[in-house]
Amino acid sequence: MAAPISRRHFIKHLAALGGSAALGPVPGRAAKPRHKPASEGVSRERVLEQYRHQEEYQMLVKQPIYRATITPHWLAGNSRFWYRNDGPRRTREFILVDAKRGTRQAAFDHKKLAGALTRATGTTYRADRPPFEEIEYGTDSQKIQFHVGDNDWRCDLTSYDCIPLPRSAPPEKKPENAPADQTATPPDESVGLPSPDGRWMAFVKDHNVHVRAKGGPDAVPLTRDGTAEKYYGALHWSPDSEALVGFLINFVPTKELYMVESSPKDGGTRGVLHHHEYAQPGDPFTTYALWLFDPAAKTARPAPVGHIDFGDAPDLRWKKDGRRFTYEKIDRGHQRFRVIEVDSRTGQSRAIIDERAKTFINAYHPYISYPDTEETDEIIYASERDGWRHLYLYDRESGWFENQITRGAWVVREVDHVDPQARQLWFRVSGKNPGEDPYLMHHYRVNFDGTGLTALTEGDGDHSVQWSPDRKYLIDTYSRADLPPVHALRRESDGALVCELERADISALTGKGWRMPEVFAAKGRDGVTDIWGLVCRPLHFDHARRYPIIENIYAGPHDSFTRKTFAVYDSMQALAELGFIVVQCDGMGTRNRSKAFHDVCWHNVADAGLPDRIAWITALAKKYPQFEITRVGIYGTSAGGQSAAGALLFHGDFYKVAVASSGCHDNRVDKASWNEQWMGYPVGPWYAENSNVTHAGNLRGRLLLIVGELDTNVPPESTLRLTDALIKAGKDFDLLVIPGSEHTDGGAYGERRRRDFFVRHLLGVEPPDRNRPIPPARLTPLPAGAEAEALPGGGDPTTVQFKNTTHQPVTLYWLPGDGTRKEYATLAPGDTHAQNTYAGHSWLAVGKDGRPLVVFVAGPRPGVAEIR
Repeated sequence: MAAPISRRHFIKHLAALGGSAALGPVPGRAAKPRHKPASEGVSRERVLEQYRHQEEYQMLVKQPIYRATITPHWLAGNSRFWYRNDGPRRTREFILVDAKRGTRQAAFDHKKLAGALTRATGTTYRADRPPFEEIEYGTDSQKIQFHVGDNDWRCDLTSYDCIPLPRSAPPEKKPENAPADQTATPPDESVGLPSPDGRWMAFVKDHNVHVRAKGGPDAVPLTRDGTAEKYYGALHWSPDSEALVGFLINFVPTKELYMVESSPKDGGTRGVLHHHEYAQPGDPFTTYALWLFDPAAKTARPAPVGHIDFGDAPDLRWKKDGRRFTYEKIDRGHQRFRVIEVDSRTGQSRAIIDERAKTFINAYHPYISYPDTEETDEIIYASERDGWRHLYLYDRESGWFENQITRGAWVVREVDHVDPQARQLWFRVSGKNPGEDPYLMHHYRVNFDGTGLTALTEGDGDHSVQWSPDRKYLIDTYSRADLPPVHALRRESDGALVCELERADISALTGKGWRMPEVFAAKGRDGVTDIWGLVCRPLHFDHARRYPIIENIYAGPHDSFTRKTFAVYDSMQALAELGFIVVQCDGMGTRNRSKAFHDVCWHNVADAGLPDRIAWITALAKKYPQFEITRVGIYGTSAGGQSAAGALLFHGDFYKVAVASSGCHDNRVDKASWNEQWMGYPVGPWYAENSNVTHAGNLRGRLLLIVGELDTNVPPESTLRLTDALIKAGKDFDLLVIPGSEHTDGGAYGERRRRDFFVRHLLGVEPPDRNRPIPPARLTPLPAGAEAEALPGGGDPTTVQFKNTTHQPVTLYWLPGDGTRKEYATLAPGDTHAQNTYAGHSWLAVGKDGRPLVVFVAGPRPGVAEIR
């Protein structure tokens, strides 16, 4: 924990920040509660301390963690592997695991090998610091090879005799005039598409399909009605070369959007106009009509199936008879999905799969597999038809539905592997393990007929696996936001534990005050459904104070977004250090729960699960009286920007402050593909009803809008149209346009503005004065006995490249300005070190004898500091 700021340094900070008056109470605050409100007594000194805590957190997360990952190197036979553990102060160890025996041990005697290398080279080596990063076992596993210095070495693990190996000869150089390697040149596709048997060449000429027989002099046109606007293309031959399939393409040019780059990088006095194709909801699309061609009979006819009105021309999958094929079709509006079979000779067609939905079929998370076997021709298909995402088996030959492979009140997340010979598949699920967060993923195996469901992982966490080459063993790594990674070896046959391998070591972090967020669950709007999320408190949390709450929101229906795995750095935690409780959860309308949970977004993207989030935050504040429910902020980017602004428009009685970055504030302005998936097609009145622009007059609270002027993801006019509507409604708000920026939350500058906005409007105090002069970067040598003084920091992030040009080790300290110094790195002579810091921060270099050598004050731009 940082030492309290001294009066002398406080006065220096205050003078640099240009003010001393503490702000009065915030109007409209509720009666004084048992805990002291966050804004009560928050002096200038407290504000500066909290900003220093935020800066300290950015430095704190640079601390190393160990054993967070495992990289296995499997040996011949696929039952043994080695991996390396890196530890503090450049230590490392090599571990050998025998899966058959269930043993984990040192790969070799590190002490004996260090002694053997010391004797062989004349250089002293330590047992806990092997001078190599990888090893290679010999065929008998009694010898290992590794690289040290300029040589490869072999060490006998029975005698620990280490010998250098002869250097391998460099690759032979070719004579300068040697001919180039002869490689096959792919055929020029503009010439045509040859049939598999080589008898025909098909091509498009003057927008029409032509064929030419092998050796024939003339091409024969199979169509004559093609034009520049309506032309034939996307040709496919049947495997037996008897039929040709293509599409009549009704081309519709995609409309363009325009942007002005106000500050071109190459200078100049005029802005630069940019334009790009961008389809919006309701725009006309290019369509594809299926046509069948007989090259021998020289005939062409349209297939009696509907045209493709969404996406591109589909891939064709030919069946074993060589004449029938299938393709997939999702109708525009996403309410019907089909697998259609067509006979290329007769034109007869049927739908093997024909699924309809009253809301939507999630084309953003499809799964369909064609695991061809010698005996059967089948399809594995993922559907939410029974209310949960599960797998279904179809016979592609007969068109019959065979069976449901998985079932239950849980979700199939991904299919990782299919073995058609064994008739088994391996997949990931969530929500199947009672008592766990329903978003945590586990791995399972099941037979095609739905029997033999086997759990391959165990442990309350989100699991990822690494397979042995023969897939008989798996390394299971799991973690949670509040649990560091755990690694275990398991058998594939039954998921049984072979041995635990490692648990991540985060003591370097926790020893300096770092801690994990809290996982919290509470009921949503219906009082029944659990909503799961994360809670970040300041590391210097004071139980006697009350803290405003800020929600980080992204409610895009295409996924769920609250972090489920361990991470050292969290931008939410960085924001919490300024004196907030920062939270995130997944409300209704997002993916990876039941179909009913997901369907809340249908024609209703503006809902954003906000009623669930409000219920969840209210339950959180009820549990922790230090959390101030009367002061709630929210921020988000893209779809999250839409939701953050919408929180003030639709729920201004609960949310008081919002920062909305690059928001799709009107779904009619955003991209067609994403919005028609959830909002439907054709464009109906619900689009306007969901628009933030429509409801701009409802604004309550404080709103900051951020947008990049060159956003090609969500058009900048989405934010500017909301701006226009707010102005017309006479509303007060803030707008930040980032010149030259793409789809963004504002980058480092925008993040700082977001932090300051919440400090100003939720804490009720002014953030540090960012317009004070920041001294340029400078290096100040210190005379013997001089005290190292620190200047106040607080500027934008920057990087300093420190280089030790002395002949002694140098230790680098950060001077936070409170009379203390914090060690960050040690540089050997000649070493360089890239240090992330902030403009105005002071860094002290100390020699081996403890004597201060130099102080470096970071400037606003990245720089180099040579320590002399």
